[in-house]
Amino acid sequence: MDKLSARQRHAKAAIKGEQSDACICSAEREQARRSANMAAIKSKDTKPEMIVRRGLWRRGFRYRLNHKRLPGHPDLVLRKYRTCIFVNGCFWHGHNVALPQMSDGRRKMEDIIENSDCCKIPKTNRDFWVSKIRRNKERDREEQRQLAQMGWHCITVWECELKPSKREETLESIAFTLNHIFLQDRRCKMADENSKEYHQEESENYLKAAEEEM
Repeated sequence: MDKLSARQRHAKAAIKGEQSDACICSAEREQARRSANMAAIKSKDTKPEMIVRRGLWRRGFRYRLNHKRLPGHPDLVLRKYRTCIFVNGCFWHGHNVALPQMSDGRRKMEDIIENSDCCKIPKTNRDFWVSKIRRNKERDREEQRQLAQMGWHCITVWECELKPSKREETLESIAFTLNHIFLQDRRCKMADENSKEYHQEESENYLKAAEEEM
């Protein structure tokens, strides 16, 4: 095989360099486009949130928005029902995406989260998105654990559950759950009050009997 001349080697290297630069530029443009799309996504007053808010309002429920004093700043807070509602985007919060675990229960950062029907992880910069979704899911669990300790109920509504074909069914399910929580809490409160009255009456009867014996 004939050896390439210095000029030919230089020309070949230049072509490879141009191809490499083109690939880098293409990747940078794709990353910039994706970043711009992600930055344009609103964190408040999103379309799924508005669907839930309007649907519950029509059904007679009243609420506060993004309560800053509660962990996680829930999207809707219904004090009467002691309930917080989170309206989550399927991608950002990893809907139906499992977190692999090691035998000792610790999560492996190098494990790959598999896609679900409503959460497709980009192939570009995949490790970054896997890590971000994992952190979001862990934070969601911790915030809801704190709310439960404070005596709040939590309802999570997923973006995919608000598609036109499922929307009314989802809203009716939320309304049913809220009413069920209200009735259950009311029964518990009444039972506690009855128990206190019973113990108070028993105590008064005991003191009265002791006085009569004296």
